[in-house]
Amino acid sequence: MRKRHSFFYSVFRPLVAIYMFFKFGFRYQREKGLPETFIVLSNHVTDFDPLFVALSFHEKMYFVCSEHVARWKLLYKFLSYCFAPIVRYKGTTAASTVMEVLRTVRKGYNVCMFAEGARCWNGVTAPILPSTGKMAKSARCALVTFKIQGGYFVSPRWSEGGTRRGPISGGVVNVYTKEQLAEMSVTEINAAITRDLHEDAYERQLAAPARYKGKQVAVRMENMLFYCPCCRGMNTITSRRDVVSCRACGMTFRYTEYGLLEGEGLEHKTVKDLFSWQMRQVEQDVKDQVVYTAPDGILKSIDNHVETMVSQGTVSMDGDRLACGEVQIPLADITDMDMHGKNALVFSVKSTYYELIPDRSAGALKFHMMYQCYKYGTINKYKI
Repeated sequence: MRKRHSFFYSVFRPLVAIYMFFKFGFRYQREKGLPETFIVLSNHVTDFDPLFVALSFHEKMYFVCSEHVARWKLLYKFLSYCFAPIVRYKGTTAASTVMEVLRTVRKGYNVCMFAEGARCWNGVTAPILPSTGKMAKSARCALVTFKIQGGYFVSPRWSEGGTRRGPISGGVVNVYTKEQLAEMSVTEINAAITRDLHEDAYERQLAAPARYKGKQVAVRMENMLFYCPCCRGMNTITSRRDVVSCRACGMTFRYTEYGLLEGEGLEHKTVKDLFSWQMRQVEQDVKDQVVYTAPDGILKSIDNHVETMVSQGTVSMDGDRLACGEVQIPLADITDMDMHGKNALVFSVKSTYYELIPDRSAGALKFHMMYQCYKYGTINKYKI
């Protein structure tokens, strides 16, 4: 690692360790005897994951981050100067990111990436990016797989009520030397990564229940749940403290400190089950040619991390186009689409990179799910 980055890494690591201990009680054991240069691939469950990974290794490393971080102006200037993160444009082919990772490891520096490309919504590790195995093989260095357990209940992606206090840990799953990777096919490498990083938070929780205490444990579940599981109303869900309810039919249920759902007549006992049910609803909506809408939204183009307003107004999506205000973009022209955070869609059309933020009352997730259905015939990004 470059001297300046190594210095700041050394200065901040003890401070981060103290913060992580008091905030989360994060448990880890540093791996020893690792190869000289390596790529770390981890699952992705919280916004704090880079800190969890950094604490778990003696060796210093560079991290891959989403492009939207580079738009944080002063904070990104600090991050760039001290740690030089590798920027990845979600919703694109990510070829430039792969090349930057390869250049970095070939200089003898370690790199960490989050193989799913985004945090999971339902506690289950999402499919890894298909190019991951090819990148690992091309890097001609070691590959280290790292798994975080308990992170989903500490800070679900959909939540905005603060973190919860409960058991969370991280550790190395496997180390693959460059010689081992050379003998493996890309398919075999992808299969190994998928196997090593797979985490089902609810499977683990149901087998060994643990409490995750917090004051606002259900707040903003509507970021994830846009369909009422009782009346099937869309965008009718509200949340407060540990209670989720529907404005249309009055249905209510609790999200407990064990991450379980409790409510009279509620068929689904976990967020994972509820999420799977909702995916099936979206798939049926696509078959029925339902149009998804949001009452308002902002469409921006992103060029060199600078945002330019393109349009504002009603958002809609069907099998032909995505529209925001007066601007209509054919779905066939969108190279790929992804999300960052809880309510922002990012996608590319030829050489233009866009960000669309629908009104939070409608949410972005339903549009991403619908796009996945039309693009791939299934919601492959979230399949369990």
